[in-house]
Amino acid sequence: MAAVASVSFASIAQSTDRKFPIPSSHRCSASNFSSLKLRSPGGSCTFRSRSFRRGAAVHFMSSAADPPTVADTKLNFLKAYKRPIPSIYNTVLQELIVQQHLTRYKKSYRYDPVFALGFVTVYDQLMEGYPSDEDREAIFKAYVEALNEDPAQYRVDAQKVEEWARSQSAATLVDFASREGEVEDVLKDISERAESKGSFSYSRFFAVGLFRLLELSNATEPTILNKLCGALNVDKKSVDRDLDVYRNLLSKLVQAKELLREYVDREKKKVEERAATQKANEAVKTMLGVGGVAI
Repeated sequence: MAAVASVSFASIAQSTDRKFPIPSSHRCSASNFSSLKLRSPGGSCTFRSRSFRRGAAVHFMSSAADPPTVADTKLNFLKAYKRPIPSIYNTVLQELIVQQHLTRYKKSYRYDPVFALGFVTVYDQLMEGYPSDEDREAIFKAYVEALNEDPAQYRVDAQKVEEWARSQSAATLVDFASREGEVEDVLKDISERAESKGSFSYSRFFAVGLFRLLELSNATEPTILNKLCGALNVDKKSVDRDLDVYRNLLSKLVQAKELLREYVDREKKKVEERAATQKANEAVKTMLGVGGVAI
């Protein structure tokens, strides 16, 4: 079982040039991103709104003068969700919460719906197959609240952006600056902040959010990612690198889950064999008890 608990997000991030074997169903490259299919089911807050019109994007600013430590955030998570989490999931969750804490408490950090979409996508993909849907949502809630943010807002914003992206084409997705709308305003705000470089904090979750936008709008041409990064004033090399990291993480997680399934199947078979043997022994004892010992 040691291999099952060895998935490490940080260790992959520290060695992005390493190549891992990737199952054919999960192969992807930054220049041909149509082959990876992502699936989604379904610290003070200075402002919260269910709408993300321009001007509302300043909620969840990292404005605390004395932000909590990583240990504080992890402790908040453990206090909020006290039930044991299988190691295959817990190992990755602990790595993710450290990574997100470091992003969350940067002075330049601003919550935005594309970031939310990226995180929700990553979380739902990583937690796919978790034994209990109820526990999976409880873990999501505990995780986001440990970072002093609003899990309901993450879900609502991610859903709005997903719905918007499904109605877009490659052309309209890239041409957001010339149009009006809630998500268009969000993208304009991101572009302006990224251009100024003072109030935009790029992250791996943001990169996955961009990828999800492309996937949902069927904008699978490799050049579209380049154009979208240009329109948002985001470094495409960073996006390529982080999508590669995410791809490798998914590949390792798929392999780990397969090992876990094999282990569970073996243990189940052993239990069934022991039960069958015990039942047979009991039948023999019963027969001997009825027929006596004259054999």
